[in-house]
Amino acid sequence: MARAKRNKSYRISKNHDRPGGDLPRNAEVVAVEVDDPLALEPGEKITALRSIRHDPLGRLHAHHQIDDAQYQGGRAFQNDWERAERGPQAIDPGREHVDGAQGRESITEGQRQAVLRLNRAERELGADGAAIVHDVLVQGLTMEQVGQKRGLPSQRWTDYFSRRFRECLDRLAMLYGFATANVTPKSVLVGVLRQHGGRSR
Repeated sequence: MARAKRNKSYRISKNHDRPGGDLPRNAEVVAVEVDDPLALEPGEKITALRSIRHDPLGRLHAHHQIDDAQYQGGRAFQNDWERAERGPQAIDPGREHVDGAQGRESITEGQRQAVLRLNRAERELGADGAAIVHDVLVQGLTMEQVGQKRGLPSQRWTDYFSRRFRECLDRLAMLYGFATANVTPKSVLVGVLRQHGGRSR
């Protein structure tokens, strides 16, 4: 039996240059510049779409409600939390031993440093601030959901939790080195401007 001849030449095309046109109906995305993974020169950027649907921190940053330092401080806290959560899992001594089961994992230095930073952040934020930060950055709750969780669903409480969360982000930005103490945090500056009629002199 004769073999079929290939008429087409299969060459790799620039598939990464074709933008996607269709998004799901309920998608919430924002355009961001990221490093090009296929770049020939270091530092080349491409525009990508980042989903902010289940990302309260990303949504606040995309709508310019928090600044870059607050955003980076929140992301650093989330990274430390994820690193600490990947630590050793608890071993149940009551379970029967099975051959080939994984042994006890050791704690890496990176995980230990992440836990130390998280403990320091909790001390700096206080019990109330740490709880709000955990609800938003770890559980992904919106400010309305934070209020509902505490039985305080009014708009006044939602505004309070929003303001308190931005204050906590200011503290995290200083803790992780994205801001310095001698610079007035944006949330404090906005509060001062509102008290004086919204105008800076």
